Amino acid sequence: MLWRATNRWQRAINHALKKQDLTHVQFVLLAGLLWHQTQKQTVTQVQLAVFCEVDVMMTSKVMRTLVQKQLVTRQPHPADGRAFSVTLTLAGEAKALASLQLVELADQYFFSPLGQEHQATFTLLLHKLATAPVT
Repeated sequence: MLWRATNRWQRAINHALKKQDLTHVQFVLLAGLLWHQTQKQTVTQVQLAVFCEVDVMMTSKVMRTLVQKQLVTRQPHPADGRAFSVTLTLAGEAKALASLQLVELADQYFFSPLGQEHQATFTLLLHKLATAPVT
């Protein structure tokens, strides 16, 4: 049931993001960058991957696409020649904000069958599953 619910949720998110010409992973990385920029923090690709819990190699590939779309800039890190600092362009910030609104609306609609009284409990239970030790 978790698999089915996850797939339905991902379809809902992908449908919402299609309007912005973004994949889910692209959105997650843009949203992560947006958060760092609102906190006035610079971030490397690796730090962003860790923050967003996305594979480092996938992050690198997706960042190249976001650079091509002119949503992100990648600059060599001043202190680490192997790392890239990444920042949103103005267009990237606008797309991240617009996409965030669409995803929030999609989430509200998708989770609405739970009702307000069950959403907090559901979120708490998902957090327990996501942070439980794996043996």
